Amino acid sequence: MKIYASLGLLLTLILIAQPNNLPAANESIFSSEDRSLTPESIGRKLRELLDRLKENFTFEISAEDRAPISLMLRNREWLGLTADQVKHLEQIRNDFAKESIRSEANLRIAELDLTSLLEAQPVDMPRVEAKIRDIERIRADLRIARVRSIEKGKAQLSAEQRRKLQELEADQNFAGSRFKNEPSTWFKESR
Repeated sequence: MKIYASLGLLLTLILIAQPNNLPAANESIFSSEDRSLTPESIGRKLRELLDRLKENFTFEISAEDRAPISLMLRNREWLGLTADQVKHLEQIRNDFAKESIRSEANLRIAELDLTSLLEAQPVDMPRVEAKIRDIERIRADLRIARVRSIEKGKAQLSAEQRRKLQELEADQNFAGSRFKNEPSTWFKESR
């Protein structure tokens, strides 16, 4: 009975997490082969459900997904940023945002071009290969530009401000994505 209750709870969580996948009124959640539950099939279904839960509920923020310059600006008082530092950081952030928008647009165009190349019969492999390399170059250039912007931003800080920023980044990594809507509130309250 406990197994069925656990399965029911997991199934409910999955259905809540992915409402697009709800079965129609006349459709069963399990196929006819799923109705014969063996320990192996239950284990397989649980692994599938847990994998889907992991995909939907991650709480880690990778180093690449963090936005240190925005973090600096949101916590300017605690870091003790001067008006000049704020101005430079905002300029760095805005310049990167513009570059990012351009790169994302170029990337979308290149992806559309690649789709067209792949639909042609026969596929022109040298052109496809060149387009894929172009797409990856755009992605790499954007990542490099992001790192450069972050380093420019950090260069605006004093040694003490950099130390405080490291504390903020450590707190942000600990807090996870559940605080991403209002991280500065959480950081100020935890100090």
